[in-house]
Amino acid sequence: MAAECAGTAITRMASLMGVSVSGYYKHVKSMTATQLNPARQRREELAVRIESIHKDSHGVYGSPRITAELRARGERVSTKTVAKVMAQRGLVGISPRTFAPPTTIVDPFATFPPDLVQRIFDQGRTDAV
Repeated sequence: MAAECAGTAITRMASLMGVSVSGYYKHVKSMTATQLNPARQRREELAVRIESIHKDSHGVYGSPRITAELRARGERVSTKTVAKVMAQRGLVGISPRTFAPPTTIVDPFATFPPDLVQRIFDQGRTDAV
């Protein structure tokens, strides 16, 4: 249709074809969106490689390790790019567990000091308890 557009107005052609002008432009926009430019093509190829590495690691690797693996294979890529692609694809790595200190285990046979104030700490004056 672009070849026919050279000598005719879009509004005239749209009315002859029975479509709206906005519908024509929406169609043109969708056709150009499906064509991959070199940057989008590279991003899609990178996404395939990232998914492959993530799958090979059994879902353990996150963006820093995947970036290191890609660089070891000779790919020039940043950690942020890998993180963005992983987020778009819903890929997440497994984070190491955070440090959890052991809790205190109370000795059931321990003796405790006697409660001399019967748990009444407010005696009505300062320095009383």
